Amino acid sequence: MNHRIIVLGAGYAGATVAGRLARRLHRDEVGITLVNGDPDFVERVRLHQLASGQDLPRRPLRDLYAGTGVQVRQAWVTAVDVDRRTVTLTGGEGAGTLAYDTLVYALGSTTADHGVPGVAEHAHNVAGKQAALRLRARLAELEPGGTVLVAGGGLTGIEAAAEIAEAHPGLKVAIAARGGVGDRLSDKARRHLHAVFDRLGITVHEQTVITRVEADRVVTATGGEIPARVTVWTAGFAVHPIAAASALEVSGTGQIVVDATMRSVSHPEVYAVGDAALADGPGGRPLRMACATATPMAWQAADALAARLTGREVPQATISYSLQCISLGRRDGILQRVTPDDQVTSTVIAGRTGARIKEFICSGAAWSVAHPTMLLPSRRHHLAATEAAPRLAAL
Repeated sequence: MNHRIIVLGAGYAGATVAGRLARRLHRDEVGITLVNGDPDFVERVRLHQLASGQDLPRRPLRDLYAGTGVQVRQAWVTAVDVDRRTVTLTGGEGAGTLAYDTLVYALGSTTADHGVPGVAEHAHNVAGKQAALRLRARLAELEPGGTVLVAGGGLTGIEAAAEIAEAHPGLKVAIAARGGVGDRLSDKARRHLHAVFDRLGITVHEQTVITRVEADRVVTATGGEIPARVTVWTAGFAVHPIAAASALEVSGTGQIVVDATMRSVSHPEVYAVGDAALADGPGGRPLRMACATATPMAWQAADALAARLTGREVPQATISYSLQCISLGRRDGILQRVTPDDQVTSTVIAGRTGARIKEFICSGAAWSVAHPTMLLPSRRHHLAATEAAPRLAAL
């Protein structure tokens, strides 16, 4: 009987793990099942483009993994039982239960409302494809002069505000941040950011705490109001509660606590990657939720798992950073150089060159997922004798 590997989630992290494992293990000795709610691979880093009205290419998962040995199952995960080693599925291709010998948890994150009243009822977001499509439809309904407020001054909010303002010049776009907009960027990058916002006509509200979202406005902590026929909530992300409901050790954020190889510290047959995992980077600082984190986490997990299954030396590497890339519409962008522990430096590339580099990086990330057997040569190894039987006590 094959060793059963189930990968939950086909974002950048989960999709990369599945493809990399297919290159590392013999398909007649392992069964790899990739479970995802959407039948397509979704470029999350481009969802602000989708929301603004642009069309993105479809990448059906079954086409991507054709001939690799990876089985794609379209369904939504509702529970994980780490004692029985099963996952419960619903919707898509039907409800059911799948058993695993090794689980790779990559269910990502969704929008965090931070308990602010009205977010769930009135705000839109760009955390998923369907949410982005709903926002797209709502923006198309607005008449000229309609007000759009992006709540959140991080990279997601910045990209969403710029994209919407550029694609819909007839709308009045604003952005509100609890602190400063782009305050984690260098001075040079912030100056360029605010110059672009001025050019696009985006109103900036800094040091603004939103306490309630209503259908046509938001209310701030000072009692003020900001008009918003559409509110786009980008003020943080939270992981799905499935892991916290299991016996897995999770952090206060609900993320699965993993070691340097992305393996659960409480259940060694479980690996976690992407936004759903809490791992340390340089200096012991937790890695941030980002595509730039998800992909190297996936490489680390896949190579470590394959090494353990085949009795080879487990690779050790520290995940670090080099860049922060920000799109400001289709013709402008910022490339911010950072240190390995994600601290900004004074090196910035902005303007059209920054936009081109950002596009190259995003396209490269999607290409690597869309060509799971081409990025690296296949070096498949046989399972070690002690790993040949499934249902191991630990890997």
